[in-house]
Amino acid sequence: MKYVGAHVSTSGGVFNAPLNAQQIGARAFALFTKNQRQWKAKPLDDKAVQSFRDNLNKVGISPHQVLPHDSYLINLGHPEKEGLEKSRDAFLDEMQRCERLGLSLLNFHPGSHLKKITEEECLQRVADSINWTLAQTEGVTAVIENTAGQGSNVGYRFEHLAQIIDAVEDKTRVGVCLDTCHSFTAGYDLRTPQACNASFAEFERIVGFNYLRGIHLNDSIPDLGSRVDRHESIGKGKLGTEVFRYIMQDPRFEDIPMVLETIDETLWPEEIALLYSYA
Repeated sequence: MKYVGAHVSTSGGVFNAPLNAQQIGARAFALFTKNQRQWKAKPLDDKAVQSFRDNLNKVGISPHQVLPHDSYLINLGHPEKEGLEKSRDAFLDEMQRCERLGLSLLNFHPGSHLKKITEEECLQRVADSINWTLAQTEGVTAVIENTAGQGSNVGYRFEHLAQIIDAVEDKTRVGVCLDTCHSFTAGYDLRTPQACNASFAEFERIVGFNYLRGIHLNDSIPDLGSRVDRHESIGKGKLGTEVFRYIMQDPRFEDIPMVLETIDETLWPEEIALLYSYA
């Protein structure tokens, strides 16, 4: 079964996210469990946690179809000791917040070398950060999102994802989220069924669909291989609609959260309905 939704607001409290997902016809959703522009936040109180769980049950969305996203400030491959420690502490807090909410996934961008260390060194730091965090938590999988390769970001090649996974000690608690816009602007063509066949075959060969834990469904403003991260509404960008039709009909994408991060949230109900029509 396919589970499609969007990255919904938590305005007023994290417990509102399931209700906001229901309003747009979502069967899955993403959220920030804290303000993504701040390093620290107050701990989740018992009432908020219970209300979140109650609302999930009320709208009929499984915790396994919720894909929280960590703060954009976090850089698990940071080249400097202070920045790395600060990022690791913040990431641990994010994982612990997921534990409290009863969620099993945490999506994150792997990190950036900031042109101060090599990509190889940065990727190893990301893996070390994951190992450090998993050793202090239970039940939550670290889900690495592929990037567009903008600036000094790592994670834009499938080989990067595989290298991180190879260095993670507990393979049962690491996975991947593929972003269609990021994949395309990183150089993986997805504009036709034939191109999808080739790009996803490469993903299977290098990483493996057994590690796929989620997908972000976004069209792209920039062109193929531009390494620029700018999302567009479905069918309004350089990707078109074929990749979304392909994904909705491919059994390899069953039973994972499929999340819109497209730029016009007023279109989300329409986009969700469109995606389900492809299935």
